[in-house]
Amino acid sequence: MYRLAAFDMDGTLLLPDHTLGEKTLATLRQLAEKPVKLTFATGRHYLEMKDILANIGLDGFLITGNGTRIHDLAGHRLHASDLTEDCAHELLHTQWDTPASLHVFRDDGWFTSLDDPDLLIPHQFSGFRYQLQDLRLLPDSGNSKVCFCAPHETLLALVPQLKAHFGPRLDLCFSAADCLDVQPAGSNKGSALALLTAGLGIEMSECMAFGDAMNDREMLEGVGMGLIMGNALPVLKEQSPHLQIIGHCRNQAVSHFLQHWLHTPHLTYSPEY
Repeated sequence: MYRLAAFDMDGTLLLPDHTLGEKTLATLRQLAEKPVKLTFATGRHYLEMKDILANIGLDGFLITGNGTRIHDLAGHRLHASDLTEDCAHELLHTQWDTPASLHVFRDDGWFTSLDDPDLLIPHQFSGFRYQLQDLRLLPDSGNSKVCFCAPHETLLALVPQLKAHFGPRLDLCFSAADCLDVQPAGSNKGSALALLTAGLGIEMSECMAFGDAMNDREMLEGVGMGLIMGNALPVLKEQSPHLQIIGHCRNQAVSHFLQHWLHTPHLTYSPEY
């Protein structure tokens, strides 16, 4: 019996329009009654996620900022990791050879110097917004992650620059094809889930997890049952070929799989695409 289920949000739990489907919400409520501890592991900000859970009437542990923050059911912060001050300063004050936009996550919000309404489309469900700011004026401390947003090929060209500059001082991962996240070294959803479960007295082998992007890989690889979405980034499928692939987020595949697991686990699961 799995005692905890961890869910990525965009491309996994949410529909392509970044809303939560009714079937998915109903299934999550059934799962919580088992009881299975619900954990939402996302690149989104804690301030956004706590409002989302409040609006849909669900309790869950929160792993946000791709593992840089962990909060319990009551909203108490259990863990925080930030970019080192030197890395943050260099990220925000270096003129990178890229047209990608730059975004900073801090406890008091999401900051960027680019006023682009298209960036808010994934957040219409919650109403969460960026704060316009000259990023060079932000403090060097208290920055949980930085992300670059641009078409995938543009970001791929940026990766060697960042790796050459920072080496092992920080980690890079694609949270989506058009979003490259820059994080404290060793900070990811998998390491955060391991910290959370240790505090709860739950083994990682007693957890299941669902995800679709490279920022989910450590979490999917570390649990007892890691499940990859049919719409996942191809590189995730290639690098974790032993993990089961389920259906597409547009068909609420997480709900489809969990209904099978809850009611007919003795039967072979057939993904719905």
